[in-house]
Amino acid sequence: MKNTAFTQYHVDLKAKMVSFAGYNMPIEYVGINEEHQTVREKVGVFDVSHMGEVWVKGPKALAFVQHVTSNDATVLTPGKVQYSCFPNGEGGIVDDLLVYCIDAKTYLLVINAANTKKDWDHLRAVAPKFGLIPGKELYNASDEICQLAVQGPLAMKVMQKICDQPVEDMEYYTFKKLTVAGIPNAILSITGYTGSGGCEIYVDNKDGAKLWEAVFAAGAEFGIKPIGLGARDTLRLEMGFCLYGNDIDDTTSPLEAGLGWITKFSEAKGDFIDKEYLLKQKAEGLSRKLVGFEMVDKGIPRHGYELTDALGNIIGVVTSGTMSAMLKIGVGMGYVQTAFSKVDTEIFVKVRDRLLKAKVVKTPFYKK
Repeated sequence: MKNTAFTQYHVDLKAKMVSFAGYNMPIEYVGINEEHQTVREKVGVFDVSHMGEVWVKGPKALAFVQHVTSNDATVLTPGKVQYSCFPNGEGGIVDDLLVYCIDAKTYLLVINAANTKKDWDHLRAVAPKFGLIPGKELYNASDEICQLAVQGPLAMKVMQKICDQPVEDMEYYTFKKLTVAGIPNAILSITGYTGSGGCEIYVDNKDGAKLWEAVFAAGAEFGIKPIGLGARDTLRLEMGFCLYGNDIDDTTSPLEAGLGWITKFSEAKGDFIDKEYLLKQKAEGLSRKLVGFEMVDKGIPRHGYELTDALGNIIGVVTSGTMSAMLKIGVGMGYVQTAFSKVDTEIFVKVRDRLLKAKVVKTPFYKK
């Protein structure tokens, strides 16, 4: 099991540690609900160093990124970030990711921790078609970089105190290379997985301790707290953000998952993996869709629970579910037959032998 540059801090703070994606990670410190509310109302810090980072460089970098991802990277300019996914060639998704445009010949792909090896193998298999040499133009830097996500409405006030450039008015899905806490060439991006604002900071592992100490010193006056992966999951679910392995995987298409907005068929986009399959699926229509739903009856939907109609006929399955810390009701996401996907449609969650009423809603569940 791997440690991150911040593991000793978690241990010293008596976090509940678990094995996650091969890393020793904090699931919670004082309690998921309290940590969740800290991020919604103030500012919290997540260790997300388990995420993977792959560099793509050279004159064919853009063409490669265009081919392996679903979104159109030609719209990116230096300093911009894009959400995308890797189609798998069989109608499913290898992973979802962030694409950072450093310059016209340099891109950083930030991928999910549990998929780092799978993604790397996938990218390495495609690389020769574009003359990219793994280890050179295609480089896996996942074990060299640590990352903190500073999230919440007060996050950028904290970060401004330790940055050498203005950061409080940066636009969503943009980034800067700057000096943070005296660490040169850090990447600070206005991204995150919580829906409460904030940023993510990437530095070399050797600078991790310096970053952690500076962030918490700067945030002391704002009530900053360390936050575990448990609250990260409940926060993302309140926003309706997909989690790979739950809501999307190798068997779900981006169109079924409601990710048509990151699946582009424009002339500028050109050809990409699964383009023809996805065009055909779009033309013929979907048999199932990922929806958000709120519980009407008292109960908590859980991953794997069956979704039914009023007569108990199975129409789908819960992919993610929890008790919303902010709304105090059960919320979930799941795939249902298309006929049941319209907002306000009544569906039921099968809990043991009981059918608990729910209704389809538009996400995010929690609106600031």
